[in-house]
Amino acid sequence: MPSSKLRHLLACGVLVMLAAGACARPERASDAEPDPGGTATVERVVDGDTIKLTDGRRVRLIGIDTPESVDPRRPVECLGKEAAAYTASLLPPGTNVRLELDVEEHDRYGRTLAYVRRLPDGLFVNLDLAEQGFAEQLTIPPNVRYVEEIRAAVASARSAGRGLWGEACAGGRDG
Repeated sequence: MPSSKLRHLLACGVLVMLAAGACARPERASDAEPDPGGTATVERVVDGDTIKLTDGRRVRLIGIDTPESVDPRRPVECLGKEAAAYTASLLPPGTNVRLELDVEEHDRYGRTLAYVRRLPDGLFVNLDLAEQGFAEQLTIPPNVRYVEEIRAAVASARSAGRGLWGEACAGGRDG
């Protein structure tokens, strides 16, 4: 068993290393890996909650679910086309965006999962879609960074009767 002086020196050494960042874990598995977040440019809007970037990535907006508008296996849901058009009005081709990743970076379809902020004004697109009533909350742990903000935005849209909670969709998303 080390002496108390040796234990003290070891503890101090560990503290010094931590303070200097020598023991810090890198955020990514490899420093050589490119950051899949960062900034990008919109090529087109696929539907209300999915966009395609000029670098080829398809991005699924985290925390929300807009009505279906393009899946050939499913009928177009209430406000599906309108939600896609609204997203397209926020993110026309050529729009620069900042992608903010959460814990899981990709879904089972290979899409990048991200919170999207429009540049240069910083509009939080995921949250805006919820606030305007074009999206329901869709929380899939562990990607939960903005769960409370999105929950509040959806509740506000619902209580105000905006979008999905208005007269147009009184029968629900399928109506």
